[in-house]
Amino acid sequence: MNEEIKNEIQKLKKEKDAVILAHYYVDGEVQEIADYVGDSYYLAEIATKVPESTIVFCGVSFMGESAKILNPKKRVVMADGHADCPMAHMVDVDKIREVRKEYPDVSVVCYVNSTAEIKAESDVCVTSSNALKIVKNLPNKDIFFIPDENLGRFVASQLPEKHFIFNDGFCHVHKSIHKEELQKAKEAHPEALVLTHPECTGDILELSDFIGSTSQIIDYATKSENNTFIICTEMGVFYELHQKNPEKKFYSVGHRQFCPNMKMVRLEGVKEALETMQPEVNLDEEMRQKAALPLEKMLKLAAQ
Repeated sequence: MNEEIKNEIQKLKKEKDAVILAHYYVDGEVQEIADYVGDSYYLAEIATKVPESTIVFCGVSFMGESAKILNPKKRVVMADGHADCPMAHMVDVDKIREVRKEYPDVSVVCYVNSTAEIKAESDVCVTSSNALKIVKNLPNKDIFFIPDENLGRFVASQLPEKHFIFNDGFCHVHKSIHKEELQKAKEAHPEALVLTHPECTGDILELSDFIGSTSQIIDYATKSENNTFIICTEMGVFYELHQKNPEKKFYSVGHRQFCPNMKMVRLEGVKEALETMQPEVNLDEEMRQKAALPLEKMLKLAAQ
């Protein structure tokens, strides 16, 4: 059955002049049929370079919005219209405006895991792979980091010269990786290196051998001479880790490393999106233009 759907997807893709982009956290069978698979930064960047007229996005809603913000002339269709990111909604416009009043010099640094409305109120976007580089190079001393507090604190720990204002936002998947469980995993696999996403809490970062974005974790594991790893991020990444390193062993910390929103994206949904060209991402043009500025600034600063 799956082979049938995969063949149909390939056929529809050619007919509709479509390209399929998928995040590392969606199911392996979806990553397998995608043209490009990556983390948030890579997907935002590649969306600006693909020649096809339609982008089918296998991920959560903010990713499709980012693709549309950067590519207004392209049609962007979500593989699942209900897949959303709770963290993206954990800050509001009023809070940003309050902080701007209190700190006139502030730079609002917006993690790409956010809504178009929030991006439109921000100065620059960042991803987990480029946040440190970009914030370090901003002239502002005051930084309001939104919406994820854990990534903000990770960046702040390396930039003591900056003054950070944090927001009470988090990724429920990364926050649910607990210290006690990681210690047990380390005891069970003493030879393993711990590779961690900076959306995890500080006590997990302290026990880690490497901290980086999803793609940086994959690169580190691939280049490492070590053969065993404990992975502190969403388990969708295991597909690419095994693809690139079939001889290496990867362990999760516990059963909670699972994003139900990312797992909503199925092959059937990709096929249906290609057939119907729905649900399509549409944005108010004024908001899209405002939201494009911090995203374009991110791409420019990250490339330097």
